[in-house]
Amino acid sequence: MSDTGDDQRQPLWRQREYMLLWSAQVVSNLGSYAAGIIYPLLVLAITQSPVIVGWVSALRILPYLLLSLPVGALIDRWNRRRVMLVCDVGRAIAVGSLPLAMWAGVLAMPQIYLVAVIEGTLLVFFNIAETAALPRVVPAGQLPQAAAQNQVGFAGAAIAGPALGTWLFGTLGRGLPFAVNACGFALSAMLLWRLRTRFDRRDAAPARDLRAEIAEGLRWLWHERLVRDMALITGVSNFIQAAMPLLLIVLAKRQGASEAQIGLIFSLAGAGGMLGALVGGTVRRRLSFGQVIVGTLALQAITFPLFGWAGSALALGLVFGVNQFVGPIYNVVQFSHRIAMIPDGLQGRVNSSFRLIAYVLNPVGAALCGVLIEHGSALWAVAFFGLVQVLVAGAAWLDPVVRHCPAGPAGAQVGGSGGR
Repeated sequence: MSDTGDDQRQPLWRQREYMLLWSAQVVSNLGSYAAGIIYPLLVLAITQSPVIVGWVSALRILPYLLLSLPVGALIDRWNRRRVMLVCDVGRAIAVGSLPLAMWAGVLAMPQIYLVAVIEGTLLVFFNIAETAALPRVVPAGQLPQAAAQNQVGFAGAAIAGPALGTWLFGTLGRGLPFAVNACGFALSAMLLWRLRTRFDRRDAAPARDLRAEIAEGLRWLWHERLVRDMALITGVSNFIQAAMPLLLIVLAKRQGASEAQIGLIFSLAGAGGMLGALVGGTVRRRLSFGQVIVGTLALQAITFPLFGWAGSALALGLVFGVNQFVGPIYNVVQFSHRIAMIPDGLQGRVNSSFRLIAYVLNPVGAALCGVLIEHGSALWAVAFFGLVQVLVAGAAWLDPVVRHCPAGPAGAQVGGSGGR
């Protein structure tokens, strides 16, 4: 929570500490969304291989599998602001090396692989530290509102980032989007530097064995069935989402779409996400947790086959926008519910455990999409991932803990859950 008591009675947009943290996220994500589209375009231009594109995408996600658990325990020991600063500076240097290599004429695939791994590794530290930092700058009663505003910021970056990245890539050169991304990380670090909230460990208890601390976070998550089931459901959903960038790019390319039109597809998806983020708070107040989770997954399952029938870049973008509309609503509800349940001293470990489960299949989804496209077709990939989307929606509906969970954040459950 913020050190300033007055902040607790003010709207979020007037709370200095939260707005600095939020602004740093938005600036960082603007560059990330731009580069997220340009990575596949760059590798596809160099190699002409969807499989290699899939592997590069997987490498950016792989650190979550290897590092989430120990990073979560370390974040609960370390100063969360300092971790975010180091990560932003490191990512600025790593990503900034790509345009330098392009301009020098020495860019090679091994460097792209290495930057993908470094960026993915630092992203693990940054995301877990940022999630654990949010309850320090936002009062508990405003966490759902903060989660919704975060989603608005992410959606805004998702609208502007792809359009900016593809325009820079196609008009001013392949290296410029990565330079913009690096500058975004640097600006994010400057904003984080201005934070005054204390992010060091609140209790003076000595750190225990790292394995014991990791196990404590895992046990807490596993004994909280709602959190555990949501981690599993989110993991399968993210498996599908990890395939989307490559799948949409290939579908658009085979229709003859230009880089600018591909950017439009992802910007329309971002616009759908923005609309979902804006209504997410209202939906959370009016519907139960279960209704939101099952309903959003069902809508994505209904829209998925339309990717195979869309006959133009505009149609792909509109379908993608509808598909992504429900993502922020899902995220606002499950994130605010979860973070309100977790004790402060376990935020890093439980959220890292959750994210390990939630992201464990992402590299598989990205790589498998490339294999299905190269050895089958894009329509094969649409059919496969569409079927998985139906199955995950059905699993959520059949789960009584998810389906019957009441509306609102779980703040009332914190006392009962914290002892586990």
